[in-house]
Order: sequence, then C-alpha cells, then structure tokens
Amino acid sequence: MAPPDWEAVYRDNIASIYRLMYSKVGNQPDAEDLTSQVFLGALPHLRPGASGGEVHRYLLATARTVLANHWRRHLGVQLTTLDEEVAAADADAEPTGEEPASRRVQRVRRVLGALPANYRTILELRFLSGCSLRESAARMGISVGNAKVVQYRALRRAAELGQETGS
Repeated sequence: MAPPDWEAVYRDNIASIYRLMYSKVGNQPDAEDLTSQVFLGALPHLRPGASGGEVHRYLLATARTVLANHWRRHLGVQLTTLDEEVAAADADAEPTGEEPASRRVQRVRRVLGALPANYRTILELRFLSGCSLRESAARMGISVGNAKVVQYRALRRAAELGQETGS
C-alpha cells in the first residue's frame, strides 16, 4: 500500500477542521493552535489507503479529543462530569497531591457565579449544555458574532477569576 499523501489529507481537511475549532473556541489564535494539534495528533496514526471519509471521521474524532483537553486545561475541570461521579471519584482516589474533583467543581461554580450574567450564560450554554454557538446566540437573543465575542471575553475573565481564587 502506498503511504498516505499527507499534503492531500491536510489540504482536503484543513478548512473544515479550522471552522469547527473556531466555532467552538471563538477566537483565531486558539482555533489555529487547536487545528494544528488535531493534524499533528492524527496524521501519524492514519491508516495507509484509508478513504477520504475515513480520514475526515478520524480527524473529527481527534478534534473532539483535542477540544476536550483544551477545555479541561483552560477551565481546570471536565465540565461533563456528574456530581455523583465526582463524589465517587473523590472517595476512591488515592492521595496524589492533586486537588479533589469535588473541590475543582466547587471552584468552577464559584468562578461562574462571579461572572456577569451574560458571560455565565454563554459558558453554561456552550460547555455545560453542549449548545452550538448558533444555538447559544439564539437563546441569548444576540448575533453569532456577538456570541463569539462574549464567549471569548467570558473565558478570559473566568481564567482571571480562576487565578485569583488559587486555581
């Protein structure tokens, strides 16, 4: 089998992966960084001879993982964790010197509570409810462009608040 044509894979998929990343993070620098992480993570693992559809699906799966890691690092907690799972994880956890998950969840709640209402709403819709940027904008009664700006500012302010509270 012929080795994969990396340039063709990149050329055929870069626009859609970048658009996906931009729609999720709402700013160009992060979208560019995350897009590069997707390709750097996926390309070495692509099967020679894989169809274009298979390659695209693998890139999308890699993109989901890259995004999850980005938000976990950025906000300090996996936002899809249920409270009961957090309590169970804390009870079963071995002492590692890391902050317990329940404390991280409490910190996220404190940060969200300290944000202005529109910042809190956009973050809750996007990352806790899993709404798209378009859905979030519609629910908030604002344009998609405005939702991107609000999301970016909310994330920046949440990061500042997280630093202030000792994250």
